[in-house]
Amino acid sequence: MNYLTDGKLVIAGAAGMIGSNMAQTAMMMRLSSNVCLYDPIAAPLEGVAEEMYHCGFDDANITFTSDIKEALRGAQYIVSSGGAARSAGMTREDLLKGNAEIAAQLGKDIRSLCPDVKHVVVIFNPADITGLITLLYSGLRPSQLTTLAGLDSTRLQSELGKHFKVLRSHITNCRTYGGHGEQMAVFASTAKVDGKPLTELIGTSALTHEEWAALKERVIQGGKNIINLRGRSSFQSPSYLSLEMLRAVMGGDAFRWPVGTWVNNGRFSNIVMAMETRLTRQGAEVQEVVGTAEEQKELEQSYRHLCDLRDEVVKMGVVPPVAEWSRLNPNLG
Repeated sequence: MNYLTDGKLVIAGAAGMIGSNMAQTAMMMRLSSNVCLYDPIAAPLEGVAEEMYHCGFDDANITFTSDIKEALRGAQYIVSSGGAARSAGMTREDLLKGNAEIAAQLGKDIRSLCPDVKHVVVIFNPADITGLITLLYSGLRPSQLTTLAGLDSTRLQSELGKHFKVLRSHITNCRTYGGHGEQMAVFASTAKVDGKPLTELIGTSALTHEEWAALKERVIQGGKNIINLRGRSSFQSPSYLSLEMLRAVMGGDAFRWPVGTWVNNGRFSNIVMAMETRLTRQGAEVQEVVGTAEEQKELEQSYRHLCDLRDEVVKMGVVPPVAEWSRLNPNLG
């Protein structure tokens, strides 16, 4: 059976729940015939590899290693969930310092070990900031690195589907932008329910203003709800959506959701955040975000929150001041 590519796909953090789920899903999606599982924790990683072998994917080269040099050598695609996971009572931002340092090392390893990589997807939280740090240290072009952001939009679609009691396919063009966190901007103006604009339904008996406010809050707290229900952070949905992103840059089906990407357009500067984005073999191309004045205001607030997190990382000494970034990565100039 055919795969989209035989280029080396590295799944970093493969011993964890997201990474191990991603390993199996990547094979089921037929993304690459050459998959390397990497994690610094050797015994669980070998267990994941054994499980993969037992699945019977016998037409693919599945390898595993706890040596980052071996893992990244020749890598064409990388997806990393290799940070600490969020637990009960934590926000994504609580993970900032430890995961920021992991992201910095990942970027440095990419620069030194696989500078010719085609695309990198970063999904460990806070993903906007860890993706930004990885991009900075990797030396990659902005189009070559993206972060998981579509999960918030699928949660909006899910909540609307549950409210209106229709299949998710009846809920179209759901969009959240800005940060992948509790400061996200939830857009109503883009979405439709059975072809009818959501804005025409909000404030009616079909979806009162109070119900819409509660629904938005459930979207914003979607990750927290998973932790409360399962006792651990999400792993199936981020695994699948991340691989859908990679499928698009490998030349497969288009990605339907917003993507976390580098933005430096005057309005938003020196940040990675969820935007309307086209993903192709050439990488990420930022599109215009269209919304109401109130939605654009929420997006501005989300952007400022991300800038505050970025500035915290600067104060920690994990990254240099923004004015020096173009010297570290000339592609960001």
